[in-house]
Amino acid sequence: MALRNIRYEGDEILRKKSREIAQVDERTRILMDDMVETMYANEGIGLAAPQVGILRRVIVIDLGDGKVYKMVNPKITQKSGEETAPEGCLSVPETRGTVPRPMNITVEYLNENNEKVELEAEGLLARCICHEIDHLDGILFVDRVVEDVEEG
Repeated sequence: MALRNIRYEGDEILRKKSREIAQVDERTRILMDDMVETMYANEGIGLAAPQVGILRRVIVIDLGDGKVYKMVNPKITQKSGEETAPEGCLSVPETRGTVPRPMNITVEYLNENNEKVELEAEGLLARCICHEIDHLDGILFVDRVVEDVEEG
């Protein structure tokens, strides 16, 4: 595993749409492992491939509960409810803002074994998945802020 460099707001790659992966292979698994290591090293709870300069639809999440989610081509198929809460982002350091997100979602994705998975998520996990999928579409959380962004 290797640490990857985080891309920051202003880097044009963060505003581009990522491409789907046809099949999860060893290169994709190495990318996911590197992303997890990079996320931990930067004290994050989620990371999307564009944040390390790769325009592929891959995200990783660890909320600190012992479960690491590695998702390829994640797609939200259902959502309900809404919760507005503060967010931050490794690509927009020292900035936080309040963002509305669905309370509950269902997401479909390929796991690291190229198996299709359907996951129902709520609360922080749902928020994090939505935040990371936004990265895959070139959207930063600051684009969705409903209250002033705070520095610091």
